[in-house]
Amino acid sequence: MNSKDMPPIFVADSPGLDFLNSIATPVDVPVEWIGDGEGLLSWLEQAGLLPASALVVLRESATPAELDDIAGQARNLREWFRGFIDDRKGRPLTADDLSDLKPLNRLLRRDESFVQIVTRDDDGPRQLELQVSRLWRTPESALQPIATALAQLVCEEDFTHIKNCEGHACTLMFVDRTRARARRWCSMAICGNRAKQAAHRHRRRN
Repeated sequence: MNSKDMPPIFVADSPGLDFLNSIATPVDVPVEWIGDGEGLLSWLEQAGLLPASALVVLRESATPAELDDIAGQARNLREWFRGFIDDRKGRPLTADDLSDLKPLNRLLRRDESFVQIVTRDDDGPRQLELQVSRLWRTPESALQPIATALAQLVCEEDFTHIKNCEGHACTLMFVDRTRARARRWCSMAICGNRAKQAAHRHRRRN
């Protein structure tokens, strides 16, 4: 299925896992949302990981070929991190896992982020706040919000709560935040509804 025929799916309750879900089989046919540079920028924008100002800079300063190359790097990063997740989901991370995160730390070291004092958007008692900003000097900087999201997943999420959707052939992943850790589907509107329909047909046959 062409990714242009289907909007990206954000059901993981985690930007890092949403990135892994940027290639998925939500129905029957695999969909790749970052197949090229423009697809990567579009996915980052819809994921809320890339501000509009950065989109303008990257589109004006990078060639399509350069952006396509970065999209390829993003896909490689995605598959490497999927292997990291698959090997560890269902158990808490420990200090022993740090050595396998060297590729992610190398990428994070190239970040050009900084903090600035800015005015708040609301009318609360504090009028100023610190805001994290980032320089977008090179096409590779488009990888930095992804790297940050993956790092936050590693450091802030309990890997025992990461699950695969139980839908037939569905490859989507999510963090189960339900109180009883009973979530089974990527979405009730996608796989949950199909499972209900299949169960209903089975009951009718019997």
